[in-house]
Amino acid sequence: MGRFRDALAGPGLGAIAEVKRRSPSAGDLRLDADPAQLAAAFERSGATAVSILVDERFAGSIADLRAARAAAGLPLLAKGFFTDEAELDELKEAGADAALLILRDLDDRRAPALMVHAKRIGLDTLVEAHDEAELDRAAALGADPIGINARDLSTFLVDREAQLALVAHAPRDCVVIAESAIHSRAQGAEAELAGADAVLVGTALMKAPDPAARLRELIARPLVKVCGLTREEDVAVDAGADLCGFVLVDASPRRADRVLPVPEGVLPVAVLVGAPVDAGTDLVQLYPEHRESVRGRDAQLLRRGERVATVVDLPWQRTDETHLDRARATEGRVVLAGGLAPENVREAIEAVRPWAVDASSSLERSPGIKDHDRVRAFVAAVR
Repeated sequence: MGRFRDALAGPGLGAIAEVKRRSPSAGDLRLDADPAQLAAAFERSGATAVSILVDERFAGSIADLRAARAAAGLPLLAKGFFTDEAELDELKEAGADAALLILRDLDDRRAPALMVHAKRIGLDTLVEAHDEAELDRAAALGADPIGINARDLSTFLVDREAQLALVAHAPRDCVVIAESAIHSRAQGAEAELAGADAVLVGTALMKAPDPAARLRELIARPLVKVCGLTREEDVAVDAGADLCGFVLVDASPRRADRVLPVPEGVLPVAVLVGAPVDAGTDLVQLYPEHRESVRGRDAQLLRRGERVATVVDLPWQRTDETHLDRARATEGRVVLAGGLAPENVREAIEAVRPWAVDASSSLERSPGIKDHDRVRAFVAAVR
């Protein structure tokens, strides 16, 4: 495999930052975009790779690819509507590490021919699928990596739920990239939990006053979960939380009557004890039962019934000096919970490096009633 694919196969969620002056769906985005400056800034801000639109319909050109190559050392993906070998030769000469192949535009004769030629000249291919039939075609072709585009290029409509279902269905032995419609940390994390190795982000960056700073925001970890929410006015706090937790347990002093609506780009989490139920949320935080307290200690974070992270918590209403050591020794994604507050969360993050942090009682005026200033302080301390 080539440099582009290998970079995306690394640990954690990778990010392909896109240089795109214009979008057929959104119109002009950033007509004065300098691909050299942006590629270098994206590299400094933690991008795994950079995507360069070389098609004139996006106000792009091969010259943009050459400029980015001269300014940045990370892998470059050339994006356009490529259908013949000569185009791939030109991309390789201009400095591309990979080229996009859109299955909607390629039949089962052209697609494999282009893949074979790309391999011959040392160019990775990102084979893009939009629906289940195209995903099956990509898998049959042995494509790796595979891109799953949330946007239908015929209608420009976005269907993130369909995209996530395809990501979850994609072969697990290849790199999978979720493309389009990523505008928040939580949306990127949702794609990650569905099985994506990386996300491709373009419009959200190009619309931002500082694209590189926006990239840093989108890939920042840990995520922030505010739990024990019971009132709509607390859910709507403009503090920057990524996950909102609703405790659906009768014995809890923070029991919510229902899962409340959350802001766009935020994921709701149902907190349960014992057996999972369908609460209509993106994620479920499931604790074991305990004879003498509301819940057992640690929880599983579930997506569609599949465990995607471990919640390392404290025993109910007790402390434990080994808490951070236990979290640090836990394999896989860790959600650190229990005793976290604005005053100590940064120290805990430095000790554990968790995927997400979770706070509840420390952010309250009374059980289930959030102190908005404390919530904002907690999010600020994490960021």
